[in-house]
Amino acid sequence: MNQIAEIADVLKLLGDKNRLTIVALLNEKELCVCEIVDILQTSQPNISQHMRKLKDGGLVKETKRGQWVYYSLTVQDKPYIAEILKQLPSQKEKMDSLVCVENDCCT
Repeated sequence: MNQIAEIADVLKLLGDKNRLTIVALLNEKELCVCEIVDILQTSQPNISQHMRKLKDGGLVKETKRGQWVYYSLTVQDKPYIAEILKQLPSQKEKMDSLVCVENDCCT
């Protein structure tokens, strides 16, 4: 695939508000699906579907720890993503409001 087509595919992925928010969240730190569900207030299957698309698009990687899967960004080979991330508003406030951590759902 040529570079323009690859970039276009990645930008299509980021054209979805939820996926763009997930990428912004993962720019702060790696997260478990249940944490993303808590922040975005949507269903686990919905988030899992978004995560699969982001993983297939080469934007995130997953790491298993026990029964939980944690996601992190993997965009080192996509410098244009770094520029997009610089323009996104900080998600620290949303991260600080995680109820999931209190409920110990991922540990």
